[in-house]
Amino acid sequence: MFKRILIANRGEIAVRVIRACREMGIQSVAVYSDEDKNAMHVQLADLACHIGPSDATESYLNAEAMLQAAIDSEADAVHPGYGFLSEDADFAEKVTEAGMVWIGPHPETLRKVGDKDIARAAMVPANIPMSKGSEPLLDDEDAIAKAQEVGYPVILKPVSGGGGKGMMVINSEEELKKILQIVSLQNIKYYFEHYIERSRHIEVQIVADNYGTILHLGERECSLQRRNQKLLEESPSIALTDDMRKRVGDLAIKAAKSVHYSNIGTVEFLLNLKDNNFYFMEINPRIQVEHAVTEAVTGIDLVKTQIRIAAGEPLELKQEDIKFEGHAIECRINAEDPENNFLPSPGMVDFFIQPGGPRVRVDGGICAGLSISPYYDSMIAKIITHGATRGDAIKIMQRALDEFTIEGIKTTIPLHQKILADSYFRVGNFDTRFIKEHFSRYHYTNGKNKKQNPDENSDDVRSAIKSGVYSI
Repeated sequence: MFKRILIANRGEIAVRVIRACREMGIQSVAVYSDEDKNAMHVQLADLACHIGPSDATESYLNAEAMLQAAIDSEADAVHPGYGFLSEDADFAEKVTEAGMVWIGPHPETLRKVGDKDIARAAMVPANIPMSKGSEPLLDDEDAIAKAQEVGYPVILKPVSGGGGKGMMVINSEEELKKILQIVSLQNIKYYFEHYIERSRHIEVQIVADNYGTILHLGERECSLQRRNQKLLEESPSIALTDDMRKRVGDLAIKAAKSVHYSNIGTVEFLLNLKDNNFYFMEINPRIQVEHAVTEAVTGIDLVKTQIRIAAGEPLELKQEDIKFEGHAIECRINAEDPENNFLPSPGMVDFFIQPGGPRVRVDGGICAGLSISPYYDSMIAKIITHGATRGDAIKIMQRALDEFTIEGIKTTIPLHQKILADSYFRVGNFDTRFIKEHFSRYHYTNGKNKKQNPDENSDDVRSAIKSGVYSI
């Protein structure tokens, strides 16, 4: 087992990994920018390395500085958390070349699944169902022809990257031409998929050792999204029957085997509500923000499992050993103002009381007296509740949200409270368009609760597309 692990990330995921290391008797090494010198993950770690100024590109995205920190701290292994460098195959390769262990999939696997075009091609021999898609787009004329071939509505996706950033739903050739006046296909590699209008976003947690054993740990419902960014997740999905659950689990394992997957990952699907068939989206080769709901219903610590697999331990479980108990829900709490177009809300946290009590878990990276930086991701905490039934989990979450008090900044807590009180959500009658249709004021607006068309306020639209938050 490793003696010392460097966590190449910050915030709540760094805190999460540090806690797992401490329970396993492993020393943890935090990295920090100028802005984060007093951050919680720095205070909790056994050692800490300064890696640069406040800007993320100069610090947390600086692979060379991160690698040097791992070498200087004499770490045995590097855990990338999620985001930042977690899917950087070149960085993973440099870590292993420096004699350390990368806690994640092998670099060659990262390259396969990191390019959505290559990942889709790898699914074909395994007969994994996919919605109709195109080759990467070459120019505007090629884009128009390929969109017509795929069939409207289409979703324009960047080949690389994740988290829903840069995606755009397009319903007609006229809309596409307007988008092409704003988006440069030369700067980012895009492709089309046929857009399934009524669907649910279902993802399956997989775990694979280095000896060929691949298991799934059930599914997560991730349909509640705003601008393709997840807001709330739960496990299991109320939309799935036992037969559907087995079917999507088997598909996830087949997909993982097709790219020789190892360590922890997630296979994502769209469930078409018209035919109840699953369609492959992508494989996320890392621990995910929503991993805690899977931990709640399975009792399996995914971060510790990652570390054990990377250390060469085989999985001692079989698929039939995986048991699921109750229902779990997670709400992501961001430092944003939902009433003002989700503008970031950086600043000092003056007062902070997090919820507790039976069946409530809070994964966070802040406390009173710390500042929320404008330089990094706005997520500050996650609340996870676990109940005997979905109804129990909802009631516990409502109580937890009522208890959660954060002063000095705006947060998304009020929006989550409204979602949980919504009658359609409570009975499970929703799909990926739920937020757009039931909470339209929280979709993209120009700050005046007015719907935005692609030809209106083009500077605003251009800015939104650049930041990856615009969809029609």
